[in-house]
Amino acid sequence: MEPIVRIQPDDLFAFPGLHAAARVGNLLFVSGQVPLGPAGELVGAGDFRTQAEQVFANLGSVLAAGGSGFDQLVKLTAFFVDISRDLPVYREVRDQYITAEHAPASSAVQVAKLFHPAVWLEVEAVAVCGE
Repeated sequence: MEPIVRIQPDDLFAFPGLHAAARVGNLLFVSGQVPLGPAGELVGAGDFRTQAEQVFANLGSVLAAGGSGFDQLVKLTAFFVDISRDLPVYREVRDQYITAEHAPASSAVQVAKLFHPAVWLEVEAVAVCGE
């Protein structure tokens, strides 16, 4: 049985009792990334683009810490509080990090709310990584 390696980058806010990712073999399972800065401060209150940029910066940090990258994403799931308003901007920001050539399987889901009322986006992922 493969060991589970829990990953928490130093430059990412750590929620007590959670890890940013778990790696099993060459698969990296990334917890939902939200628009929080390194000290746990909300980034981009009232500004979806800024929130999305922070989410993808956080996602990049976790992927790197797990030995992976945006070009190794297998599955991406995005949770929105207002998908009709925010999906076009999300796609613009996402496309700065993920090329069409390396596009993963993806889902976009609208939810009633996330863990904080000012948070409008959460993104989780599965990626492959080197051994």
